[in-house]
Amino acid sequence: MAKSAFPTIPAIAYEGTGTTNPLAFRHYNPEEVIDGRTMAEHMRFSIAYWHAFRGTGADPFGPGTIVRPWEKGKDAVSVAKKRMDVAFEFFQKIRAPFYCFHDRDIAPEGATLAESNKILEAVAAHAKQLQKATGIKLLWGTANLFSNPRYMCGGATNPDAHVVAYAAAQVKKAMDVTKELGGENYVFWGGREGYETLLNTDLKREQDHLARFLHMAVDYAKEIGFKGQFLIEPKPKEPTTHQYDFDCATCIGFLRTYGLEKHFKFNIETNHATLAGHTFQHEIEVAAAAGMLGSIDANTGDLLIGWDTDQFNTDVKELTLAMTSILKAGGLGTGGFNFDAKLRRTSTDIEDLFHAHIGGMDAYALAFKLARRILADGAFEKLVADRYASFDTGYGREIEQGTTSFKKLEKLVLTKLGEPTPKSGRIEFFQNLLNDYLHNGR
Repeated sequence: MAKSAFPTIPAIAYEGTGTTNPLAFRHYNPEEVIDGRTMAEHMRFSIAYWHAFRGTGADPFGPGTIVRPWEKGKDAVSVAKKRMDVAFEFFQKIRAPFYCFHDRDIAPEGATLAESNKILEAVAAHAKQLQKATGIKLLWGTANLFSNPRYMCGGATNPDAHVVAYAAAQVKKAMDVTKELGGENYVFWGGREGYETLLNTDLKREQDHLARFLHMAVDYAKEIGFKGQFLIEPKPKEPTTHQYDFDCATCIGFLRTYGLEKHFKFNIETNHATLAGHTFQHEIEVAAAAGMLGSIDANTGDLLIGWDTDQFNTDVKELTLAMTSILKAGGLGTGGFNFDAKLRRTSTDIEDLFHAHIGGMDAYALAFKLARRILADGAFEKLVADRYASFDTGYGREIEQGTTSFKKLEKLVLTKLGEPTPKSGRIEFFQNLLNDYLHNGR
Protein backbone atom coordinates (compact mmCIF):
# COMPACT_ATOMS: atom_id res chain seq x y z
CA MET A 1 0.00 0.00 0.00
CA ALA A 2 1.30 3.43 -0.93
CA LYS A 3 2.29 5.76 1.88
CA SER A 4 -0.43 8.28 2.78
CA ALA A 5 0.13 11.84 1.59
CA PHE A 6 -2.17 13.10 4.37
CA PRO A 7 -1.37 10.87 7.36
CA THR A 8 -2.69 13.29 9.99
CA ILE A 9 -5.96 14.07 8.23
CA PRO A 10 -8.84 11.57 8.47
CA ALA A 11 -11.75 11.29 6.07
CA ILE A 12 -13.79 14.44 6.60
CA ALA A 13 -16.87 13.65 8.69
CA TYR A 14 -20.18 15.45 9.04
CA GLU A 15 -20.41 16.83 12.59
CA GLY A 16 -23.21 19.40 12.26
CA THR A 17 -23.38 23.09 13.05
CA GLY A 18 -22.36 22.61 16.69
CA THR A 19 -18.85 21.45 15.88
CA THR A 20 -15.72 23.54 16.24
CA ASN A 21 -13.60 21.05 14.30
CA PRO A 22 -12.11 22.89 11.27
CA LEU A 23 -11.72 19.54 9.47
CA ALA A 24 -15.41 18.59 9.59
CA PHE A 25 -18.53 19.33 7.59
CA ARG A 26 -21.23 21.44 9.23
CA HIS A 27 -23.87 21.26 6.47
CA TYR A 28 -22.75 18.65 3.94
CA ASN A 29 -23.78 15.19 5.09
CA PRO A 30 -23.10 12.86 2.14
CA GLU A 31 -25.27 10.06 3.56
CA GLU A 32 -28.31 12.20 4.42
CA VAL A 33 -31.28 11.06 2.33
CA ILE A 34 -33.44 13.81 0.83
CA ASP A 35 -36.33 12.94 -1.46
CA GLY A 36 -35.02 9.41 -1.89
CA ARG A 37 -31.46 10.44 -2.83
CA THR A 38 -28.40 11.03 -0.69
CA MET A 39 -26.97 14.52 -0.51
CA ALA A 40 -23.88 13.19 -2.30
CA GLU A 41 -26.15 12.20 -5.19
CA HIS A 42 -27.90 15.57 -5.16
CA MET A 43 -24.72 17.66 -5.07
CA ARG A 44 -22.40 15.56 -7.27
CA PHE A 45 -19.34 17.46 -6.03
CA SER A 46 -16.24 17.27 -8.22
CA ILE A 47 -12.61 18.27 -7.69
CA ALA A 48 -10.78 20.22 -10.40
CA TYR A 49 -7.52 18.37 -10.95
CA TRP A 50 -5.81 21.42 -12.49
CA HIS A 51 -6.25 23.63 -9.44
CA ALA A 52 -6.13 21.10 -6.61
CA PHE A 53 -3.13 19.16 -7.93
CA ARG A 54 -1.43 21.31 -10.55
CA GLY A 55 -1.92 24.71 -8.97
CA THR A 56 1.21 26.34 -7.62
CA GLY A 57 -0.07 29.68 -6.35
CA ALA A 58 1.36 31.54 -9.35
CA ASP A 59 -0.30 34.79 -10.43
CA PRO A 60 0.37 37.38 -13.17
CA PHE A 61 3.01 39.01 -10.97
CA GLY A 62 5.03 36.10 -9.70
CA PRO A 63 5.85 32.38 -9.84
CA GLY A 64 4.35 29.68 -7.66
CA THR A 65 4.56 29.58 -3.88
CA ILE A 66 2.99 26.15 -3.27
CA VAL A 67 5.41 23.21 -3.31
CA ARG A 68 4.10 19.70 -2.66
CA PRO A 69 6.31 16.81 -1.50
CA TRP A 70 4.85 14.42 -4.06
CA GLU A 71 6.07 16.56 -6.97
CA LYS A 72 9.46 14.86 -6.99
CA GLY A 73 10.53 11.89 -9.07
CA LYS A 74 12.88 10.47 -11.66
CA ASP A 75 10.69 11.39 -14.63
CA ALA A 76 7.51 13.30 -15.48
CA VAL A 77 5.38 10.20 -16.06
CA SER A 78 6.23 8.58 -12.72
CA VAL A 79 5.51 11.90 -10.99
CA ALA A 80 2.16 12.10 -12.83
CA LYS A 81 1.18 8.66 -11.52
CA LYS A 82 2.33 9.47 -7.98
CA ARG A 83 0.37 12.75 -8.15
CA MET A 84 -2.70 10.83 -9.23
CA ASP A 85 -2.37 8.44 -6.28
CA VAL A 86 -2.34 11.46 -3.97
CA ALA A 87 -5.29 13.03 -5.78
CA PHE A 88 -7.46 9.96 -5.33
CA GLU A 89 -6.56 9.80 -1.65
CA PHE A 90 -7.73 13.40 -1.38
CA PHE A 91 -10.95 12.72 -3.32
CA GLN A 92 -11.78 9.96 -0.86
CA LYS A 93 -10.93 11.96 2.26
CA ILE A 94 -12.86 15.04 1.16
CA ARG A 95 -15.84 12.77 0.23
CA ALA A 96 -16.14 14.02 -3.38
CA PRO A 97 -17.59 11.40 -5.76
CA PHE A 98 -16.22 13.02 -8.95
CA TYR A 99 -13.17 14.72 -10.44
CA CYS A 100 -12.42 16.59 -13.70
CA PHE A 101 -9.30 17.16 -15.78
CA HIS A 102 -7.71 18.58 -18.90
CA ASP A 103 -5.56 16.08 -20.78
CA ARG A 104 -2.39 17.99 -19.91
CA ASP A 105 -3.31 18.15 -16.21
CA ILE A 106 -2.93 14.44 -15.70
CA ALA A 107 -0.28 13.66 -18.33
CA PRO A 108 2.78 15.67 -19.39
CA GLU A 109 3.13 16.60 -23.05
CA GLY A 110 5.67 14.70 -25.12
CA ALA A 111 7.92 15.87 -27.93
CA THR A 112 5.39 14.75 -30.55
CA LEU A 113 1.64 14.13 -30.63
CA ALA A 114 2.27 10.38 -30.81
CA GLU A 115 4.42 10.56 -27.67
CA SER A 116 1.86 12.74 -25.89
CA ASN A 117 -0.87 10.24 -26.74
CA LYS A 118 1.20 7.35 -25.43
CA ILE A 119 1.86 9.15 -22.15
CA LEU A 120 -1.82 10.06 -21.79
CA GLU A 121 -2.86 6.45 -22.37
CA ALA A 122 -0.49 5.23 -19.66
CA VAL A 123 -1.65 7.74 -17.07
CA ALA A 124 -5.31 7.21 -18.01
CA ALA A 125 -4.86 3.48 -17.47
CA HIS A 126 -3.58 4.28 -13.97
CA ALA A 127 -6.60 6.54 -13.39
CA LYS A 128 -8.93 3.75 -14.47
CA GLN A 129 -7.43 1.41 -11.89
CA LEU A 130 -7.83 4.05 -9.17
CA GLN A 131 -11.42 4.77 -10.18
CA LYS A 132 -12.24 1.07 -9.93
CA ALA A 133 -10.54 0.75 -6.56
CA THR A 134 -12.16 3.83 -5.01
CA GLY A 135 -15.50 4.28 -6.78
CA ILE A 136 -14.55 7.85 -7.73
CA LYS A 137 -15.95 8.79 -11.15
CA LEU A 138 -14.99 11.23 -13.90
CA LEU A 139 -17.51 14.05 -14.20
CA TRP A 140 -15.92 15.37 -17.37
CA GLY A 141 -12.74 15.58 -19.38
CA THR A 142 -11.45 18.20 -21.78
CA ALA A 143 -8.40 19.14 -23.83
CA ASN A 144 -5.99 21.97 -23.07
CA LEU A 145 -5.93 24.02 -26.27
CA PHE A 146 -4.53 27.16 -24.69
CA SER A 147 -1.25 26.61 -22.78
CA ASN A 148 1.16 25.43 -25.49
CA PRO A 149 2.59 28.26 -27.65
CA ARG A 150 1.16 26.57 -30.75
CA TYR A 151 -2.24 27.76 -29.51
CA MET A 152 -1.27 31.40 -28.97
CA CYS A 153 -3.88 32.39 -31.58
CA GLY A 154 -6.42 29.77 -30.53
CA GLY A 155 -7.14 26.16 -31.36
CA ALA A 156 -10.32 25.68 -33.36
CA THR A 157 -10.28 29.34 -34.48
CA ASN A 158 -6.57 29.56 -35.30
CA PRO A 159 -5.80 31.24 -38.65
CA ASP A 160 -3.36 28.39 -39.44
CA ALA A 161 -5.09 25.20 -40.64
CA HIS A 162 -2.13 23.15 -39.37
CA VAL A 163 -2.88 24.25 -35.81
CA VAL A 164 -6.59 23.51 -36.23
CA ALA A 165 -5.72 20.01 -37.43
CA TYR A 166 -3.45 19.50 -34.40
CA ALA A 167 -6.21 20.75 -32.07
CA ALA A 168 -8.67 18.32 -33.66
CA ALA A 169 -6.26 15.43 -33.11
CA GLN A 170 -5.76 16.44 -29.48
CA VAL A 171 -9.51 16.71 -28.82
CA LYS A 172 -10.07 13.34 -30.47
CA LYS A 173 -7.65 11.71 -28.05
CA ALA A 174 -9.13 13.55 -25.06
CA MET A 175 -12.58 12.30 -26.07
CA ASP A 176 -11.22 8.76 -26.37
CA VAL A 177 -9.77 8.95 -22.87
CA THR A 178 -12.91 10.53 -21.41
CA LYS A 179 -15.01 7.72 -22.84
CA GLU A 180 -12.57 5.07 -21.62
CA LEU A 181 -12.76 6.49 -18.09
CA GLY A 182 -16.56 6.64 -18.12
CA GLY A 183 -16.73 10.45 -18.21
CA GLU A 184 -20.32 11.64 -18.00
CA ASN A 185 -19.66 14.86 -19.93
CA TYR A 186 -17.07 16.47 -22.19
CA VAL A 187 -16.32 20.19 -21.92
CA PHE A 188 -15.24 22.73 -24.52
CA TRP A 189 -13.64 25.79 -22.97
CA GLY A 190 -12.39 28.24 -25.59
CA GLY A 191 -9.37 29.43 -23.66
CA ARG A 192 -8.01 31.38 -26.62
CA GLU A 193 -10.90 31.10 -29.08
CA GLY A 194 -11.27 34.80 -29.70
CA TYR A 195 -9.29 37.79 -30.91
CA GLU A 196 -6.95 40.49 -29.68
CA THR A 197 -7.86 42.97 -32.44
CA LEU A 198 -10.23 42.97 -35.39
CA LEU A 199 -7.51 44.56 -37.52
CA ASN A 200 -6.05 41.11 -38.26
CA THR A 201 -9.18 38.98 -37.72
CA ASP A 202 -11.80 37.51 -40.07
CA LEU A 203 -14.45 37.12 -37.38
CA LYS A 204 -17.04 35.29 -39.47
CA ARG A 205 -14.50 32.84 -40.84
CA GLU A 206 -13.21 32.04 -37.36
CA GLN A 207 -16.73 31.47 -36.05
CA ASP A 208 -17.48 29.26 -39.05
CA HIS A 209 -14.34 27.25 -38.26
CA LEU A 210 -15.35 26.90 -34.59
CA ALA A 211 -18.77 25.60 -35.61
CA ARG A 212 -17.19 23.13 -38.05
CA PHE A 213 -14.85 21.96 -35.28
CA LEU A 214 -17.77 21.33 -32.92
CA HIS A 215 -19.69 19.49 -35.63
CA MET A 216 -16.67 17.22 -36.11
CA ALA A 217 -16.68 16.52 -32.37
CA VAL A 218 -20.38 15.60 -32.52
CA ASP A 219 -19.70 13.30 -35.47
CA TYR A 220 -16.79 11.64 -33.69
CA ALA A 221 -18.81 11.10 -30.52
CA LYS A 222 -21.36 9.17 -32.58
CA GLU A 223 -18.59 7.19 -34.26
CA ILE A 224 -17.09 5.97 -30.97
CA GLY A 225 -20.39 5.66 -29.11
CA PHE A 226 -19.69 8.38 -26.56
CA LYS A 227 -23.02 9.10 -24.85
CA GLY A 228 -21.82 11.86 -22.53
CA GLN A 229 -23.20 15.38 -22.63
CA PHE A 230 -21.19 18.02 -24.51
CA LEU A 231 -20.78 21.21 -22.49
CA ILE A 232 -19.57 24.68 -23.45
CA GLU A 233 -18.10 26.89 -20.74
CA PRO A 234 -18.78 30.57 -21.52
CA LYS A 235 -16.17 33.21 -20.72
CA PRO A 236 -16.13 36.79 -22.01
CA LYS A 237 -12.46 37.73 -21.97
CA GLU A 238 -9.02 36.87 -20.61
CA PRO A 239 -6.73 35.80 -22.01
CA THR A 240 -8.12 37.22 -25.29
CA THR A 241 -9.66 40.68 -25.58
CA HIS A 242 -12.91 39.11 -26.75
CA GLN A 243 -13.84 35.44 -26.67
CA TYR A 244 -16.48 33.99 -28.96
CA ASP A 245 -18.14 32.13 -26.05
CA PHE A 246 -18.79 35.44 -24.26
CA ASP A 247 -21.80 34.37 -22.15
CA CYS A 248 -24.71 31.94 -22.27
CA ALA A 249 -26.88 34.18 -24.44
CA THR A 250 -24.07 34.64 -26.98
CA CYS A 251 -23.42 30.89 -27.07
CA ILE A 252 -27.12 30.10 -27.50
CA GLY A 253 -27.21 32.36 -30.54
CA PHE A 254 -24.05 30.74 -31.92
CA LEU A 255 -25.30 27.18 -31.39
CA ARG A 256 -28.68 27.89 -32.98
CA THR A 257 -27.08 29.68 -35.92
CA TYR A 258 -24.94 26.66 -36.73
CA GLY A 259 -27.44 23.91 -35.92
CA LEU A 260 -25.64 22.69 -32.80
CA GLU A 261 -28.23 23.49 -30.14
CA LYS A 262 -29.37 19.89 -29.68
CA HIS A 263 -25.88 18.67 -28.88
CA PHE A 264 -24.59 21.17 -26.30
CA LYS A 265 -25.45 22.50 -22.87
CA PHE A 266 -23.51 24.87 -20.62
CA ASN A 267 -20.97 24.49 -17.86
CA ILE A 268 -21.51 27.79 -16.06
CA GLU A 269 -18.76 29.36 -13.98
CA THR A 270 -19.55 31.99 -11.37
CA ASN A 271 -16.38 34.00 -12.00
CA HIS A 272 -16.98 34.04 -15.76
CA ALA A 273 -20.52 35.32 -15.23
CA THR A 274 -19.08 38.21 -13.23
CA LEU A 275 -16.52 39.04 -15.91
CA ALA A 276 -19.36 39.17 -18.46
CA GLY A 277 -21.17 41.73 -16.32
CA HIS A 278 -23.82 39.27 -15.12
CA THR A 279 -24.72 37.56 -11.89
CA PHE A 280 -24.25 33.82 -11.43
CA GLN A 281 -28.02 33.38 -11.15
CA HIS A 282 -28.60 35.31 -14.38
CA GLU A 283 -26.46 32.92 -16.40
CA ILE A 284 -28.21 29.92 -14.84
CA GLU A 285 -31.62 31.36 -15.70
CA VAL A 286 -30.60 32.13 -19.29
CA ALA A 287 -29.29 28.60 -19.80
CA ALA A 288 -32.28 27.01 -18.09
CA ALA A 289 -34.77 29.03 -20.17
CA ALA A 290 -33.19 27.52 -23.29
CA GLY A 291 -33.09 24.01 -21.83
CA MET A 292 -29.28 24.12 -21.86
CA LEU A 293 -28.31 24.11 -18.17
CA GLY A 294 -25.70 21.38 -17.82
CA SER A 295 -23.13 21.79 -15.04
CA ILE A 296 -21.52 24.29 -12.66
CA ASP A 297 -17.93 25.37 -12.07
CA ALA A 298 -18.22 26.28 -8.40
CA ASN A 299 -16.04 29.30 -7.72
CA THR A 300 -16.19 33.07 -7.47
CA GLY A 301 -14.10 36.11 -8.31
CA ASP A 302 -12.90 39.18 -6.49
CA LEU A 303 -14.94 42.20 -7.57
CA LEU A 304 -11.97 44.44 -6.75
CA ILE A 305 -9.66 42.54 -9.15
CA GLY A 306 -10.11 42.52 -12.90
CA TRP A 307 -9.06 38.98 -13.74
CA ASP A 308 -10.33 35.45 -13.22
CA THR A 309 -9.23 34.74 -9.64
CA ASP A 310 -11.06 31.39 -9.25
CA GLN A 311 -11.70 31.59 -5.51
CA PHE A 312 -13.74 29.19 -3.40
CA ASN A 313 -17.27 30.53 -3.04
CA THR A 314 -18.67 30.79 0.49
CA ASP A 315 -21.28 33.48 -0.26
CA VAL A 316 -24.42 31.68 0.94
CA LYS A 317 -26.76 34.36 -0.40
CA GLU A 318 -25.35 34.16 -3.93
CA LEU A 319 -25.34 30.37 -3.82
CA THR A 320 -28.90 30.16 -2.46
CA LEU A 321 -30.18 32.27 -5.35
CA ALA A 322 -28.26 30.06 -7.76
CA MET A 323 -29.48 26.83 -6.17
CA THR A 324 -33.08 28.05 -6.28
CA SER A 325 -32.80 28.57 -10.04
CA ILE A 326 -31.03 25.24 -10.52
CA LEU A 327 -33.68 23.31 -8.59
CA LYS A 328 -36.52 25.09 -10.40
CA ALA A 329 -34.89 23.99 -13.66
CA GLY A 330 -34.93 20.36 -12.53
CA GLY A 331 -31.27 20.10 -11.52
CA LEU A 332 -28.11 19.46 -13.52
CA GLY A 333 -28.69 15.99 -14.92
CA THR A 334 -25.30 14.43 -15.61
CA GLY A 335 -23.57 17.61 -14.50
CA GLY A 336 -22.36 18.52 -11.03
CA PHE A 337 -20.68 21.16 -8.90
CA ASN A 338 -17.03 21.18 -9.85
CA PHE A 339 -14.67 23.15 -7.63
CA ASP A 340 -12.80 25.05 -10.34
CA ALA A 341 -11.21 27.04 -7.55
CA LYS A 342 -7.65 27.43 -6.37
CA LEU A 343 -5.94 28.17 -3.11
CA ARG A 344 -4.79 31.71 -2.53
CA ARG A 345 -1.13 32.40 -3.17
CA THR A 346 -0.41 32.58 0.55
CA SER A 347 -2.31 29.36 1.45
CA THR A 348 0.64 27.01 1.22
CA ASP A 349 -0.12 24.32 3.83
CA ILE A 350 -1.55 20.95 2.81
CA GLU A 351 -4.38 21.49 5.33
CA ASP A 352 -5.43 24.58 3.36
CA LEU A 353 -6.47 22.30 0.50
CA PHE A 354 -8.94 20.60 2.84
CA HIS A 355 -10.18 23.79 4.49
CA ALA A 356 -10.92 25.33 1.09
CA HIS A 357 -12.99 22.43 -0.19
CA ILE A 358 -14.79 21.94 3.13
CA GLY A 359 -15.85 25.59 3.05
CA GLY A 360 -17.04 25.39 -0.54
CA MET A 361 -18.93 22.13 -0.04
CA ASP A 362 -20.59 23.34 3.15
CA ALA A 363 -21.67 26.61 1.54
CA TYR A 364 -23.26 24.83 -1.41
CA ALA A 365 -24.91 22.25 0.85
CA LEU A 366 -26.41 24.98 3.05
CA ALA A 367 -27.60 26.84 -0.05
CA PHE A 368 -29.19 23.64 -1.33
CA LYS A 369 -31.14 23.23 1.91
CA LEU A 370 -32.23 26.87 1.95
CA ALA A 371 -33.29 26.74 -1.70
CA ARG A 372 -35.38 23.62 -1.07
CA ARG A 373 -37.12 25.41 1.81
CA ILE A 374 -37.79 28.48 -0.31
CA LEU A 375 -39.28 26.41 -3.12
CA ALA A 376 -41.29 24.22 -0.75
CA ASP A 377 -42.86 27.27 0.90
CA GLY A 378 -43.72 28.72 -2.50
CA ALA A 379 -43.81 32.29 -1.20
CA PHE A 380 -41.63 33.76 -3.96
CA GLU A 381 -43.34 31.74 -6.68
CA LYS A 382 -46.77 32.97 -5.54
CA LEU A 383 -45.62 36.57 -5.43
CA VAL A 384 -44.09 36.34 -8.91
CA ALA A 385 -47.18 34.57 -10.24
CA ASP A 386 -49.37 37.35 -8.83
CA ARG A 387 -47.20 39.95 -10.54
CA TYR A 388 -47.86 38.35 -13.94
CA ALA A 389 -51.49 37.31 -13.24
CA SER A 390 -52.86 39.70 -15.87
CA PHE A 391 -51.48 37.35 -18.53
CA ASP A 392 -53.45 34.37 -17.20
CA THR A 393 -56.83 35.42 -18.59
CA GLY A 394 -58.48 37.68 -21.14
CA TYR A 395 -56.42 39.83 -23.47
CA GLY A 396 -53.23 39.10 -21.49
CA ARG A 397 -53.59 35.42 -22.26
CA GLU A 398 -54.27 36.29 -25.91
CA ILE A 399 -50.97 38.24 -25.99
CA GLU A 400 -49.08 35.20 -24.70
CA GLN A 401 -50.84 32.80 -27.06
CA GLY A 402 -50.34 35.02 -30.10
CA THR A 403 -54.08 35.27 -30.81
CA THR A 404 -54.37 39.06 -30.76
CA SER A 405 -52.89 41.95 -32.76
CA PHE A 406 -51.79 45.56 -32.53
CA LYS A 407 -55.15 46.70 -33.96
CA LYS A 408 -57.18 44.70 -31.42
CA LEU A 409 -55.07 45.88 -28.52
CA GLU A 410 -55.25 49.50 -29.70
CA LYS A 411 -59.04 49.30 -29.85
CA LEU A 412 -59.15 47.73 -26.38
CA VAL A 413 -57.03 50.52 -24.87
CA LEU A 414 -58.99 53.28 -26.64
CA THR A 415 -62.47 51.98 -25.80
CA LYS A 416 -62.11 50.20 -22.48
CA LEU A 417 -58.75 50.01 -20.73
CA GLY A 418 -57.47 53.56 -20.87
CA GLU A 419 -54.28 54.54 -19.01
CA PRO A 420 -52.51 51.78 -17.00
CA THR A 421 -52.08 52.19 -13.27
CA PRO A 422 -48.42 51.55 -12.29
CA LYS A 423 -47.99 48.60 -9.93
CA SER A 424 -45.10 48.31 -7.51
CA GLY A 425 -42.42 45.70 -8.08
CA ARG A 426 -42.00 45.50 -4.27
CA ILE A 427 -38.25 44.97 -4.60
CA GLU A 428 -37.44 45.74 -0.97
CA PHE A 429 -40.16 43.36 0.22
CA PHE A 430 -38.65 40.56 -1.91
CA GLN A 431 -35.19 41.31 -0.52
CA ASN A 432 -36.45 41.26 3.06
CA LEU A 433 -38.22 37.97 2.42
CA LEU A 434 -34.98 36.44 1.17
CA ASN A 435 -33.20 37.63 4.33
CA ASP A 436 -35.89 35.90 6.40
CA TYR A 437 -34.76 32.60 4.90
CA LEU A 438 -31.05 33.36 5.07
CA HIS A 439 -30.82 34.80 8.57
CA ASN A 440 -34.08 34.48 10.51
CA GLY A 441 -34.82 30.76 10.19
CA ARG A 442 -38.01 31.20 8.17
